Amino acid sequence: MTTEPRIYVADLAAYNSGYLHGVWIDASADVDDIQEQINVMLAASPVPDAEEYAIHDYEGFDGYRLGEYEGIDTAHEIACFIEEFPEFGSGLLNQFSSIEEARKAAEEDYCGCYESLADYVQELTEETTEIPQSIAYYIDYEAMARDMELNGDVFTIEVGYRQVHVFWNR
Repeated sequence: MTTEPRIYVADLAAYNSGYLHGVWIDASADVDDIQEQINVMLAASPVPDAEEYAIHDYEGFDGYRLGEYEGIDTAHEIACFIEEFPEFGSGLLNQFSSIEEARKAAEEDYCGCYESLADYVQELTEETTEIPQSIAYYIDYEAMARDMELNGDVFTIEVGYRQVHVFWNR
């Protein structure tokens, strides 16, 4: 398996006639190039006059579930988004109902990657508030982080052990 987003486009006429005929395509390639590869695949079909196709498989979408009848434009846009934000792109797409919302969160609401949400809350608090040394040890950043998440102020995408991407939830 590869980390490069690829789609397997199948010839539906061949598929319905009992043949497996299709091609793996780089989903982040130019849409016109993708369409050209599909046209070449359909022209080489074992079934005459093949013209319909569907995405029957995919890889490199990092946990995002691409639909079988997802349009080529949409598959391309999703692949490009995941390549642009490789650490959390698929997580954002799973979080939101549209690429536009996911892009807005990535570009406007991203706070960074931390070991935990509590680490982010501590950094935010210490940067915005002067904390007297006498009470610094009594601040419960874990509780503050939990409250921020429960209140819907922030959301996180955990991508690995001690790798949490933090976003404002606006």
